[in-house]
Amino acid sequence: MKYFILIGLAVITLLYTASFSKDDSIKHKVYPENSKSAYFAGGCFWGVEYHFEKQTGVLDAISGYMGGTVENPDYYGVVRGNTGHLESVRVVYDPSKTSFEKLAKLFFEIHDMEQTNGQGPDIGSQYLSAIFYNDEKEKQTSQKLIELLTKKGYKVATSLKKADTFYSAEGYHQDYYQRKGSLPYCHVYKKIFD
Repeated sequence: MKYFILIGLAVITLLYTASFSKDDSIKHKVYPENSKSAYFAGGCFWGVEYHFEKQTGVLDAISGYMGGTVENPDYYGVVRGNTGHLESVRVVYDPSKTSFEKLAKLFFEIHDMEQTNGQGPDIGSQYLSAIFYNDEKEKQTSQKLIELLTKKGYKVATSLKKADTFYSAEGYHQDYYQRKGSLPYCHVYKKIFD
């Protein structure tokens, strides 16, 4: 019964968001020169974005798509699994106030890194868990955290992929929970790291 309710809510959400046009896309912001970007995929991007936006040192969190083969994907292509892209979040941050490692730790604490077929009720390759690393240092940091989680008994399904082109999602996907005035349905913070 619980899953039927969640599926019903998902259908209502899709019908609601379908009323917005592609022209409602996100405006391009200018960030400080020293800012960096990190890229995470942890299921529905709304919940991932929600948790990152609340972190000290994070300048912005942008919902989008990454990892696929189709240029300029749209939500309906991604959600149908036709593009190879994962729903992802670009986290723009100030490295003098936070670090990639802190962000990666948070990432593991806000989603089910053990689920192999999606996240919660969102099933499909577009909802898989992944970290898109920019360089060897980010890759090594991610590997170190996965090894630590494995030692703690977790069976981490998160994949590591080289970052490529990030495509911002349509404007109606940005700051979704802030605009809606509600909380994520499948992303809950759970402290794992000391």
